[in-house]
Amino acid sequence: MVVTLTFVDRFNMNVAAKYIQREYSLSNVQIGSLLSAFVLGYALFQAPGGRLGDRYGARRVLFGAIIWWSLFTAFTAAAPALRWTGMGVVGCFWVVRFLIGVGEAPALPNANKMIGSWMAVSERARGNSLFLIGVGLGGTFTPPLIAWVMVRFGWRPCFIVCGALGLLIALLWQFNSTERPQEHPKVNQAELAWIGQNRCAANPGRAPWRRMLTGSSVYALLISNFMLGYVTYIFYTWFFLYLVNVRKLTVIAGSYWSTTPFLAILVAAPLGGWISDRMLARFGHPWGRRIPVFVAALGSATLLIIGSRVINPYAAIAVLALAAGCNGVAAVTSWAMPNDLSEHHAGAVAGVLNTATNLGGALSPVLTPALADRYGWITAIDFAALLMLCICLLWFLVDPRHGLD
Repeated sequence: MVVTLTFVDRFNMNVAAKYIQREYSLSNVQIGSLLSAFVLGYALFQAPGGRLGDRYGARRVLFGAIIWWSLFTAFTAAAPALRWTGMGVVGCFWVVRFLIGVGEAPALPNANKMIGSWMAVSERARGNSLFLIGVGLGGTFTPPLIAWVMVRFGWRPCFIVCGALGLLIALLWQFNSTERPQEHPKVNQAELAWIGQNRCAANPGRAPWRRMLTGSSVYALLISNFMLGYVTYIFYTWFFLYLVNVRKLTVIAGSYWSTTPFLAILVAAPLGGWISDRMLARFGHPWGRRIPVFVAALGSATLLIIGSRVINPYAAIAVLALAAGCNGVAAVTSWAMPNDLSEHHAGAVAGVLNTATNLGGALSPVLTPALADRYGWITAIDFAALLMLCICLLWFLVDPRHGLD
């Protein structure tokens, strides 16, 4: 539920961008900068947010984060009022969107840490598929609902409602979750024994920042996640506008068809997590994690190249949606790596890796339309396909057998 909420706000802005662009006469590059503002704040505070969870508890940090981003989400509706400070309308939206990103930054590293605490070692990839299921749910149901509300009532009420929804979810989280499974009254001894298998007992204390940045595995994962973030954020930020502005769908039709990548992720994420864990059980590290990424990244690259060239818009949507599903499989395996590398500092490791993912995501909303305006959308999508091929090569360097604990 928490992860789904983080993506509801993103899709909210993606659909609202069409109306904000028209109301304030903004260019594609200006809209891209607003979409990037959130991702930049989100990226820069990943590692600090993850480290806070390692030190003070993931549950507590998540509660505070939900409160923060929900309040600023609601304030987005009034962002242009900040023009009294001397900022232009783009600057007003930019600051608010950046602060929402700061608030959401701790969400995934700490959710990853919670999953590491609550899931058995042999089920980590399947546990992390919950992230992508949350993304799929948010992306499937949010755009049509938001588009309907915006067409009927305008873009501002959507942000107010989403902010209020976030505050409600914060309360549900606070009163229904515990930091560790042994603290929860509904977890029995058999479940605790299963979850506790093959875990490292010693806690080394300090976060292994130096070791994170000295091994080839982490460097390869950082670059790989940066590239995966760039490609994935095309679907998060530009896919709806691509369907409306390039494929000439109506706003309502575009809102429905823009859900297809997230339907694909909804199916691919749990399947990819199950495959990744089965591969790990069969082949061990490193090939058990490498093989799913190789297949998924190569598949995504091929589908992106084909989808950008298909003339029929609905066939193109189907092919590009399948590419997003392949990205989801690669992401599930990538999200298993923080707990594979370090059980006790998984929050900090996840934060560092997700910083790279979202720096790529921050570049994507700006560079993608710039490439499209200069060279055309086929070239812009081909560039994304090239990055997916590079991910295949980088994962030859990923080997978590030498952990960070």
